Amino acid sequence: MEADGFVSRRTSVEAPGVDSRVAGAAAGAEIRWLGGRLRDATGGFVGSLSPRMPGEQDFAPVLHRAPPADSPTSAEPDMDYEGLPPGEATSTHMLAGAVAGIMEHCLMYPIDCVKTRMQSLHPEPGARYRNVMDALRQIVRTEGVWRPIRGVNVLAVGAGPAHALYFACYEKIKFSLSGAIHPGANSHFANGVAGCMATVLHDALMNPAEVVKQRMQMFNSPYRSVLDCMGSLLRREGPAAFYRSYTTQLTMNVPFQALHFMTYEYLQELLNPHRQYNPSSHVVSGALAGALAAAVTTPLDVCKTLLNTQEAQAIHVIRAEAATAAGAVGAASASAPVSRHISGLGEAFRTVYRMGGVPAFFKGVQARIIYQMPSTAISWSVYEFFKYIITKRQHERRLRGDRDGDK
Repeated sequence: MEADGFVSRRTSVEAPGVDSRVAGAAAGAEIRWLGGRLRDATGGFVGSLSPRMPGEQDFAPVLHRAPPADSPTSAEPDMDYEGLPPGEATSTHMLAGAVAGIMEHCLMYPIDCVKTRMQSLHPEPGARYRNVMDALRQIVRTEGVWRPIRGVNVLAVGAGPAHALYFACYEKIKFSLSGAIHPGANSHFANGVAGCMATVLHDALMNPAEVVKQRMQMFNSPYRSVLDCMGSLLRREGPAAFYRSYTTQLTMNVPFQALHFMTYEYLQELLNPHRQYNPSSHVVSGALAGALAAAVTTPLDVCKTLLNTQEAQAIHVIRAEAATAAGAVGAASASAPVSRHISGLGEAFRTVYRMGGVPAFFKGVQARIIYQMPSTAISWSVYEFFKYIITKRQHERRLRGDRDGDK
């Protein structure tokens, strides 16, 4: 019966009927066993052990040539795509992360558009939907087939570099902290810290794209194009408009990513304990981790959407309450500045609660989970696939280089 792979061991052959020369040559030598075959440490000739049959001698030496160095049998066990080659790790993670981020956001963009609209605190009559599929049908029927993907280009431009930094930072910090905290094993604390630090860099690049994207996703958006939206924001609200929700985004994404990464790594330990390339385990772990993190952080996402879109009805409520508190509704309304905006997580929380109570914090939770499950599944599966392919090619090039050097 064949073994699964090579097992190195020190041995000396001591069996009746074995020639003393064979025993002397094998004593103290490194022997490798595979499927009943013996291979010496030099990689030269090997012998095979056959089951003893009546009338046969105990040991029948048979000569075989060792497989070439670049054969799958000898090369594949040495490759570990989780442990990337020195000097190549950062570029590998960045390339894999960029591709994963772009595919994740672009493929799921129509659901993201629905999520933004369903989180509106006071939707217009034409933008009131029963569920995700009803929203998609209404948007396509009343606004055109291309309306659900309006603004996807700005998200693709932002997602590439943002996710490149995101995954590269995560892998670097995860391995460094895991080695310091729990050498040779996975550390959930290291995974959480790495996810938080990666999120800070990711959101710094992604926040302006998020603002423009959500402004263009809103019902009856007045902007003709991405450039028109960016120019209008700069003229009317200034550069600060692109980062008005940054602290809220971090407040949401830090716990989201910490929970996301810890859940993903925990599920990988259960479903893929040897940490091999296993597409089904990456998809399942990513989807479940994304769903859990999305559901828990939905209230913060509602506040982030309000800060990004500056919903007109919500601003009107803020102005009316400020005027009432001042005791002069008419005068206060007349003197209220036109550029009044909702700013800060505290004010966003108060506004959401005043306009809808506790249920308002979970507006669009169904769309958010439906969006995040395939998004994180796509992101992790594409990321792990590209990491595996890139690492495999680097491993093969290194093997060819070593073989050429030996010649």
